[in-house]
This record gives sequence, C-alpha cells and structure tokens, in this order.
Amino acid sequence: MSRWEEIRDIIIRNFGTNFTDRLFGYILQLVFYAVLFYLMFKVLKNYKATRFIYVIIFFMLVGGVAFAFSDTISSGNLVLVAAMIALLVFTMFHTEIKRTLLDSGAKRSKIDSVTATGIELIIDEVTRAMQNMSKNDIGALIVLSNDNLPEGIIESGTVLNAQITSQMIEAVFYPKAPLHDGALVIEGNKLYAAGCFLPLAQSENLPKELGSRHRAAIGVTTVASVTALVVSEETGIISIVKNGVLKKYADAADIKAALGEYYWSDLTGEEE
Repeated sequence: MSRWEEIRDIIIRNFGTNFTDRLFGYILQLVFYAVLFYLMFKVLKNYKATRFIYVIIFFMLVGGVAFAFSDTISSGNLVLVAAMIALLVFTMFHTEIKRTLLDSGAKRSKIDSVTATGIELIIDEVTRAMQNMSKNDIGALIVLSNDNLPEGIIESGTVLNAQITSQMIEAVFYPKAPLHDGALVIEGNKLYAAGCFLPLAQSENLPKELGSRHRAAIGVTTVASVTALVVSEETGIISIVKNGVLKKYADAADIKAALGEYYWSDLTGEEE
C-alpha cells in the first residue's frame, strides 16, 4: 500500500466511517473552539496583539493537519492544545481580559444626541481647561469613561451630571473646592461625577516621583478600558494615561487626539 493510500485510509477513519457516531462530539468541540477562540481573538485584537493571533492560527492549522493525517493523534489532543493556548493567553493578558469582561456590559449611547459640532466644542472646552490648569499648576485628574467604571468608583464621589465647560472643570479642581482631590469622570457629553477615589497602582517598577494622581490614573486604566488626563500640581505637566501606560508632556494636539479617540472610537465603537 502506498503512502497516499495510507493517508487516505487515516482520513476516512478519522472523518469518514465513524463520522456519524462522533457527530455529537464534533459539534461540541466545534462550539468549544468557536467560543474559546472568539474570546481570545477579541482580547488580542483589542490590545494590538495581532501577531499573537497569527501564531495561534498557525499552530492550530498545523495541529488540524496533523490530526487529519495521523492515526495516533486524537481530537482530545487538540482540545488539550487549545486549553493550553487559552491558559497562556490568560496568563499573559489577564488584566486585558478583566477589562474586556468589564466592558462587555458597557452602554455606548451616551453621545447619540450630540452632533459632530457639539463633540468638537466639548473637545475644545476640555483642552482649554487642561491648558489653563497646567499654566496655573493646578492638579487635576479626569477620567474619560464609557460607562464601564466599577460602580464603587462612582459611588465614592458626587454625581454632577453637568454640562462640559472649561469653567466647570476648573471650578471642580480649584484648590479650595471640596471635590478637587478626587477624579472627575466624564461620560459622553456630561461631567458625570467628581471627587471620585480611584485604585492606586502599586507596582514597584513605577518611578518614585509619581504622585497619587498619576498612580491613580495608572491604576484605573489598568482595571478598566478608560483614558485618564492628569495635570501635575507640582510642575503643571500634562500626562495622558491609557492601558496603564503614562505619556508625559502632552500638548494641546495630544489632548485633542486622546479626546477624539474617546469620542469617535472608544465611546461609539467607530474608527476615526
């Protein structure tokens, strides 16, 4: 018997004569693989790990071909490989997975009633407030949320539900104002809450000169898919924090870019 005939017999044994008997098992495995890889790819795509997706697809194709052409590899081996890949992804991206699960119930209709012109005005107002506070060395921490913050964060502050204006933002962070020490949460076209307490990042790798506002910004962007804008009280330097990564020395263009991404991508699910 030639090698090709042996391969044909193996394929028939794996998928042919016993296919009906194994149909239910195949369906369960198909559903398992579909759900597992959908969740993994969603997390990896959201966090710019597309190369990792290609690696997973490559190894799964190799595994599928090996299963089809081998008489010694069972479907259980493929399930084991998939479970090991899932465990690896969870280990490497556990923080991102937590953010994705938190975002799954997020409401994305906050700006349905706001025109494009209205959004540009909001971006200008927030940018102006950040620049004014920077010039006057007024500390500030603003969180751009798409309704996906843990409930305890909102409950720790005071709900404002106010219109977004530079004067209102600066009034919140005025040094003698009662809410200036906490974070201001923007949701859509509203200043939703102020004086909110955020989880502080505890990593030993963070620079020691980072103050509580910067650590809070890193902490909240680690547990939720939000963007934080920070003004240093000591230096007036503006920083932008997303996914736990802090970018210092942000200028007006950087602020507008972060706000534009929030309003046109994060909040609406659309790309700019």
